[in-house]
Amino acid sequence: MRSKSRLRSGDEAQIYKHNTSMARSPNNQTRRDFTSGLPLKLLTEILSQICPHALDDNYLSLEESMRDGGCMLCDMRDLAQCAVVSRRFLVATQTILYHNIRIDPVHYCEREVNLAEKRKRKSFFERNGEPVDAPKQRVEQFSRTVRDNQSLAIQVEFLKMPYMTRETCIADLARTVSVLPNLKYVDLPDGIYTDDRSCSTLKQELVARCPDLRKMKYVHGAERSFALLSQSRPWQNLEILELCRLQLEPNTLVSVLSSFPALHELRLEDAPMIDDSIFHHSSATPAFPPITRFILQNTPRVTAAGFEAYLARPETREVLNHLTILDTGVLPSELYRILAASPYLKSLRINNTIQRAFSPSTVPPLASRSLETLHFEIESPTTSPQDLQPPSESHYQYLSSSILEGNFPSLISLYALSTSLPTLLLPPPVAPFASSKGPSPHLRQPLMLYTKSIPEHDWCLTVISPPTPANRRGSATATRPISFYNGSTQLGPQWGDKARDSVIVGNGFGGYLAVPNEDGLRPSSPRGHKHKHSWSKSSKGWMG
Repeated sequence: MRSKSRLRSGDEAQIYKHNTSMARSPNNQTRRDFTSGLPLKLLTEILSQICPHALDDNYLSLEESMRDGGCMLCDMRDLAQCAVVSRRFLVATQTILYHNIRIDPVHYCEREVNLAEKRKRKSFFERNGEPVDAPKQRVEQFSRTVRDNQSLAIQVEFLKMPYMTRETCIADLARTVSVLPNLKYVDLPDGIYTDDRSCSTLKQELVARCPDLRKMKYVHGAERSFALLSQSRPWQNLEILELCRLQLEPNTLVSVLSSFPALHELRLEDAPMIDDSIFHHSSATPAFPPITRFILQNTPRVTAAGFEAYLARPETREVLNHLTILDTGVLPSELYRILAASPYLKSLRINNTIQRAFSPSTVPPLASRSLETLHFEIESPTTSPQDLQPPSESHYQYLSSSILEGNFPSLISLYALSTSLPTLLLPPPVAPFASSKGPSPHLRQPLMLYTKSIPEHDWCLTVISPPTPANRRGSATATRPISFYNGSTQLGPQWGDKARDSVIVGNGFGGYLAVPNEDGLRPSSPRGHKHKHSWSKSSKGWMG
């Protein structure tokens, strides 16, 4: 250390006096902490705004739960820095940080450019270097943290990581979930769902150490372990179950489903052996459990009669809110039977390919007082003659007549594979001096209509308004494609400079149309304008 006499000579003396005066200034005194009087719950809510993704309670994978307009790793770093403020901040910050663990592969901001260069392992003989697997290192560090600190391990409820990380770090993932007793959701490798031998240890840890798991999936190859669930009953709080390509008997399926008392979402996909018998129960067999969100795909032996038997029970009829039937035995002409039996249905999606048209006058109209969203995606074979009306148009005429009669008072959004539906939902124009024959059928409420000609195209939006005294026919906006493109936010606002906004309009064949601006010229960059003006001046001088 140097003596004060030496410090007080020359420039060092001025620096010493400046630091001393700053230390004694009244502005540097300890100020009152206004957050000390806040309840811990309110303080946690305030700090959660720094890292909003940490409070996500959805059961979606890392790729499906991405948030736009921010860098989640930077938000997590900023929240972690708040933990050093005080002990109360530490408790509140840990509650948020360890609730939902996200191991993102990269920074979604400009910081990633510098960090990627620092992560490379360079040597004298290899200047480029080999990049370090950052997500794998984060998994190892997180596993070591929760294994050393049980108070933090019991706070973890969600664990999400990239696809390649969960496929290559199976052993680290097994060691991690073994100390997480309150885990509700975790991103798992595909081998878990097919009973692959490489994932047997991980699955045993999930069954033994994670009793509060809320979502699970079984794919072809896991029929044996799925059938044993009715005996072992590992996850009694399971809420979401997905079954894909399983070769199961109907009795086995119902027996396993009845063993999950909290199940409210079920997805059955590619199940050719499942038929209407799963909805019929007796004193010897358990009943199919009540489901809030029911998704059926490629189950040709499930018909409308089976749904009527299922919805005949009050405990199932009052719970079902969302129903999806894709390529099943339910015909569009029989859809009225399901709507009549489900008075609390809010969203319905049906997708089917029909071969023949039908007469709408032969069946009752569609009607539902609770339905808010309807996906009516009926297709016709592509081999139908071009000069004839496709068979699907008769189904859309049937749908439009049901809507115009006021049978859907709560309908807000309608999705259809028909470009003629906007015209069908508007009543025909009335001649100015024609005699009135009573009010014509019309919409009672505004409707958001999304249409497209084939499934590969994008949805086009048409807003249809009901008639008014000034406009007795009603109105509809011009059908336009939906575009979420914006040049200033395509990479997120954290990337700094803003780009020029663009207008994108599809041409119906996968490309885009050029839209002129107000001046009739193609938009260009400021440098282009500069060159254009300079060229125009020189041309005027050359022209004299």
